[in-house]
Amino acid sequence: QVQLVESGGGLVQPGGSLRLSCTASIMIFSIDHMGWYRQAPGKQRELVAALTSDGATSYANSVKGRFTISRDNAKNTVYLQMNSLKPEDTAVYYCRAASGSWTLWGQGTQLTVSP
Repeated sequence: QVQLVESGGGLVQPGGSLRLSCTASIMIFSIDHMGWYRQAPGKQRELVAALTSDGATSYANSVKGRFTISRDNAKNTVYLQMNSLKPEDTAVYYCRAASGSWTLWGQGTQLTVSP
């Protein structure tokens, strides 16, 4: 069964750093689009960072300069390095993979930024 498994969430103080991981049960090097999304309570899910198969990246304005998306094809894993975290970054973070006609979501991992 094809699946994405996120890990690395937790509680961190404002200004801190954390790295999320998304490990796929399939090879990721040819997946058209991999992204990290987040959903805060009462808000819509939003795209945080994206990475295409040719290495192009894009970021939400709210995280530019603080978050970095990357991948390790050998480990079939996509990462989201998050620095200078703010309370407004608190959300459930989801990994998404999309290629051709299919889309796959992970189960999500909670990030809480609080003193």
